[in-house]
Amino acid sequence: MVIFLIIDMGYWSKVLRRLLILFTTMLGVYLVFKLSIFYIPFLIAFILSLIIEPIIKFMMKKANLKRKTSSIIVFIIVIGIIAGICTWGIATLISEISNLLEGLNGYFDKTSTLINNIINNIDFDRFKLSDDVMNVVQSSIWEFLGTISEWVKNGLTKLMSFVTSIPTIAIYSVITVLSLYFICTDKIYMLDQLEHHFPKMWVKKIGVHLRDLIKTLGGFLKAQALLIIISFVISLIGLYIFYFLGMNVKFPLIIALVIGFVDALPILGSGTAMVPWAIFSAIDGDIQLAIALMILWIIMSVIRQLLEPKIVSSQIGIHPIFTLIAMYTGFRFIGIMGMLMGPIILIILKNIFGVFIDKGIIKFIFER
Repeated sequence: MVIFLIIDMGYWSKVLRRLLILFTTMLGVYLVFKLSIFYIPFLIAFILSLIIEPIIKFMMKKANLKRKTSSIIVFIIVIGIIAGICTWGIATLISEISNLLEGLNGYFDKTSTLINNIINNIDFDRFKLSDDVMNVVQSSIWEFLGTISEWVKNGLTKLMSFVTSIPTIAIYSVITVLSLYFICTDKIYMLDQLEHHFPKMWVKKIGVHLRDLIKTLGGFLKAQALLIIISFVISLIGLYIFYFLGMNVKFPLIIALVIGFVDALPILGSGTAMVPWAIFSAIDGDIQLAIALMILWIIMSVIRQLLEPKIVSSQIGIHPIFTLIAMYTGFRFIGIMGMLMGPIILIILKNIFGVFIDKGIIKFIFER
């Protein structure tokens, strides 16, 4: 009886230890996520460093330059390009946001009128719906449109306040630029210092897993950043072509940013924004714009399908249903940005608990 109790206590202590490891790791991931949002300039600098690292290595190899010299040259070129794009982007955004906020009520009134016409043209008598049901449907539609209108207004107002807050942008920009410079030029030194200040046991046991995590997550972020930039640039060029051709595209930069953000979300893609827009334009009688949008969407989809296998060297190995759950969970916790951060956190958890998942999490925790 005593031996059985000893064995039983040993089993439950092992289970508790595994549960503690699981809980501590998830808490650590949560804290890292919060710190990443808090230190967003450093995160942006890290992602940019991953993007330009191949260029630095290419210059070191071809021009036979030292890492610091190559990093400085590439850094100056990249910062010059980014500064020019940001200057144009901020000025254009201020103009477009101001115009959009002024005419927002008119756009939603037009949308409401269009939906009302569609409802009136549908013969609901064949469905045998009562007037009470019809009133509920109509009130739900108006309530939905009102909610979307408030979201758009709040989002645009916050974006405008951020864009026009020059001191805040200046501080963020300076910190990001300096961080990018140090990461590019002193990458080897920084890695050596991290290893120097951590216990050897930590470096030996955690170092391998941490490098794999950084490689996986960093590769994913770099690939997604490149794909988002490509989608954004293609949509921006296409929308400005439509704009200069006189089509009904009044805010190309804002729309391109929305398309780029939606395209960054796993499962959804740019079609989530462009196809409904094309359908709405066709219903509104603007067939030319609807066809142009569908052609642009097809071009973006084809280019993405061609480039994605080359940019994303390996699949993350997560079923779409779990990605969808991660997006929804992120949305419920922190809003729209959570839809983007949820899958990233899922990738981190999958990388950390790879052994647990392979064996079965419940089985691994509770097996003897």
